[in-house]
Amino acid sequence: MKDIQQILKENKLSVTDTRTIILKLFLKSKGALSHAAIEKSTKAQLDRVTIYRTLQSFLEKGIIHTIPTDDNSIQYALCKGDCKEGEHNDNHIHFICKECDTTYCLDHTAIPTINLPKGFKSEEVEIVVKGICEHCNE
Repeated sequence: MKDIQQILKENKLSVTDTRTIILKLFLKSKGALSHAAIEKSTKAQLDRVTIYRTLQSFLEKGIIHTIPTDDNSIQYALCKGDCKEGEHNDNHIHFICKECDTTYCLDHTAIPTINLPKGFKSEEVEIVVKGICEHCNE
C-alpha cells in the first residue's frame, strides 16, 4: 500500500493536514465513504466546506471515484486502477450491503459486455449490485 505523502506528491498535491486526515480515512476504510461519514469521523476537526473541497480535488486528480446511491447522495471510494487527472479508468462493480449499508468496490469481478445499438457509444458504465455482504452473511 502506498503511503499518504507518496499518493499526494504523485498527484501534485501539497501534503496538508486536511488531505492527510481524509486520505487516511479512505486507506483504513473497508468500503466507500460519504461526505457525512467523513465529517462524523473527523469529529468536528474539519468543516463541511473543507471536506467538500478536498474530495473535489481528490476526484479531479483521480485519487477517488464516486458511486451513485438510491437517494441521489454520493459515496466516494479510492481508485485502484490507473486513474489520473481528468480520467477515471475504474470500471468495476459496486456492491451495497442491505444489512450494514457498506458499499464495496468489487475490483476483480468482471463487468459483463453490453452490446449497444449501432450509433451508440459507451463512455461510462455503472453497475450496482445490492444484497448481503460476506460479513453480514455469516
